[in-house]
Amino acid sequence: MTTAPTGQPIAGVTPLTTNQDLDPTRLREAFGIFPTGVVAVAAEVDGEPVGLAASSFTSVSLDPPLVSFSVANTSKTWPTLRRAAHLGVTILASHQGTICRQLAGPVAERFTGIGLHTTEDGAVLLDEGLARFDCSIHEEVVAGDHTLVLLRLHSVESADTSLPLVFHRSGFGRLEASA
Repeated sequence: MTTAPTGQPIAGVTPLTTNQDLDPTRLREAFGIFPTGVVAVAAEVDGEPVGLAASSFTSVSLDPPLVSFSVANTSKTWPTLRRAAHLGVTILASHQGTICRQLAGPVAERFTGIGLHTTEDGAVLLDEGLARFDCSIHEEVVAGDHTLVLLRLHSVESADTSLPLVFHRSGFGRLEASA
C-alpha cells in the first residue's frame, strides 16, 4: 500500500509492485500512453531518397545544437540512411498521417507522391512539415533493442503554424488549438 509521509495509506493509489512481468506488450501499451510528435528522417543515398518515420524525436541541447531520435536495431533502413553525410528531419503536421504511414511502409513506395526537396548536402526535407532541420550524426548510442541517434543541427526552418501530428496509443491523435 502506498503511504503518505505520515505513514497513512493514500486512498485510491495503487502501489507499484516490484519484480513484475515487464513483457514487451505491456511496455508498449504503457509507453503509448505518452503522446509524442512524429518526424520524418530522410536523406539521399546513392541518388535515391531513403527515410523512415520516428516518434521518439526530442530536443537535447542548445549549445551545441542537438536533437535525437531512436531507431530499432532491427531496422533495415537505418544501415543505409546512416551512410548519408546529412540527414533531413521534418516535423510532421497533423494532416500528414497518411505520409507517416507511407514512410513506415514498403521501402519502394515511401516517397511516392510526397513533395520534398534535397539540400546540397543530401538532406531530404518534406514539404508542408512544421519545421525542417538539416543535421549530421553526432553520436550513436546502443540502448537495448534500439539505438539512440544524436544529431547535430546545421540549419533550421520553421514557418508553419499548424498543429503537429501526434502519435498516441498506437494511433494518431490531435492537439486542440488553444484560444
